[in-house]
Parts: sequence; structure tokens; C-alpha cells
Amino acid sequence: MNMRVTLSLAVAAVATTVTAADTKKPVAKWTCEEFLAFDNQYKPKVIYWASAHAKGGRSILDIDGTEKVTPMIIDDCRKAPQASFWQKLQGAWNKVEAQAKAEAKKVEKKL
Repeated sequence: MNMRVTLSLAVAAVATTVTAADTKKPVAKWTCEEFLAFDNQYKPKVIYWASAHAKGGRSILDIDGTEKVTPMIIDDCRKAPQASFWQKLQGAWNKVEAQAKAEAKKVEKKL
């Protein structure tokens, strides 16, 4: 019985991911609801991909930054599911980059 429940949950997770991926809309036009439809394990991968796409594919994989922006985007999107995922993505990266610059300035002053 437990095996059936596990299998059912796995099928449901894949179906949700496929449904979200099948929107065939450009990522810049996704709503937060469409992003949230992805399984939690795939959300960081979606963020990696969307971040690279936002920077014209010239982005270096920023694991630390992605670990910071992913929960920010998820939280913001849960609060406003009809909002633009793209705007939430850009806003989160702007916050993380501003924090990094502020921290770099503090280090420079100490030197």
C-alpha cells in the first residue's frame, strides 16, 4: 500500500512539472503561479536557467546567489501568484547584488 502512495505522489509531481513546463510561454511572461507549479526540487534549476536567460545566456552559474534568491522568489510568489515571475526574479537578484556590494564596501573600509 505504501508503495502505491509513493508512486502516486511521484506521478503527481511529474505531472505538475510537465504542466508547468508545457505553458510554451516565454519565461519573461510567466506568472508566479506558473513558476510555483514546478516541483520544489526543480525550482532552483528553473531559477538558474531563468537567470542565465535574463542575462542573455552570458551568466556564470551563481550557486550562492541562487540559494539566496530562490526562497525570496518563492515567498514573494506565494504572496502574489498572479504577479510576474520575471519581475520577482529580477527584484530578488537586485536585492542580492545590492547586499553583496554593501558587504564588499564594508570589507574595503576595513582594509
